[in-house]
Amino acid sequence: MATKNALILIDVQNAFLDKKWGTRNNPKAEGNMKNILTACRKNEWLIIHIQHVSDSPDSLFFKDGKGVIFKENFTPLHGEKIIRKKVNSAFIGTDLDEYLNLNEIETVVIVGLTTPHCVSTTTRMSGNLGYRTFLISDGTASFELVDYNGYKIDAETIHHITLTTLHEEFATVISTQDFLEIFDRL
Repeated sequence: MATKNALILIDVQNAFLDKKWGTRNNPKAEGNMKNILTACRKNEWLIIHIQHVSDSPDSLFFKDGKGVIFKENFTPLHGEKIIRKKVNSAFIGTDLDEYLNLNEIETVVIVGLTTPHCVSTTTRMSGNLGYRTFLISDGTASFELVDYNGYKIDAETIHHITLTTLHEEFATVISTQDFLEIFDRL
């Protein structure tokens, strides 16, 4: 392995194409994720695909359903690790931390879906576990949410606030362009 860096792609799955989620921000997220994935593959980074899998037939992530499948252009290549999870954090109930340690990974870059859920939870744990963590601000996206009082909060606000709570506390939040500019120095 050429580096001590890993790219973690979280839940880039067909389930998020379902209209049930409502309005989404950042329609360019997948394009940005793909650009980062291409650069990381070219530079022989460790690539880890996180796949949310549910045992419930009612879930969009049902293990035997179409939603569990990785989105087009994000199918793992031979040798790339796939980690299946059942909860928000990619570290809970999986071998992610062990795998990163086994490969002597120091720097983790995170992209995927969705910002306030699995991306946020995994980013927080990555920072807490001591990894140098970068979260790509435009390599993730959010959907609108309804709060505890029934008030609808738009996707862009959810996205922005989530990234703000993570920046400099759990990770360095950075854009795709800025990340690719510093890529060779990592």
